[in-house]
Amino acid sequence: MLGPQNDIVTHRQALPHKGVAAAIETVRDGSAQPAVRLAFEFLVLTAARSGEVRLATWDEIDTASAVWTVPAARMKAKREHRVPRCGRALEILDAARTLGDCKRLVFPMRSGRSIATSTFPKMLQYHEVAAVPHGFRSSFRDWAAEEADHPREVIEAALAHVIQNKVEAAYARSDLFERRRRLMDDWAEYLAG
Repeated sequence: MLGPQNDIVTHRQALPHKGVAAAIETVRDGSAQPAVRLAFEFLVLTAARSGEVRLATWDEIDTASAVWTVPAARMKAKREHRVPRCGRALEILDAARTLGDCKRLVFPMRSGRSIATSTFPKMLQYHEVAAVPHGFRSSFRDWAAEEADHPREVIEAALAHVIQNKVEAAYARSDLFERRRRLMDDWAEYLAG
């Protein structure tokens, strides 16, 4: 029988939060398809996972309430997640409406298909941005811890992290949505400089 194993944790490559705005600008000025550029910025602004953004559909978007509801089937924790959208995210969605005639996908490629899993990493590598898509969640988390004045619970809820303590989770029934909206507005303002 083997004793305790020392699992080595390797973190995803991420930028310091002070470098995120420059990365967005680099991608915005780049040569990737418009859907990819818009989706990447949306990913950073919402601190969402790549698959959640790449496969986002218009029926998940409530423009009037500025809410994006990601269905449980597409979430890592298999729980529906409501994402508040800041003003810039709404502008991105307005621009995305002009992309082709795809009625289902928010960010369709010219072919009408969803953005491939490898597209964001390849684009970042091409532009010499030293991060992977998932790393921008870490950049957001570091910014929130170091620069923002929001409770840890709100930050973790924004990242759709599951509370590991079962007793605490049983009592934490709010998704802290309005507080998360303020957090995400602050993140967008920080990125805008």
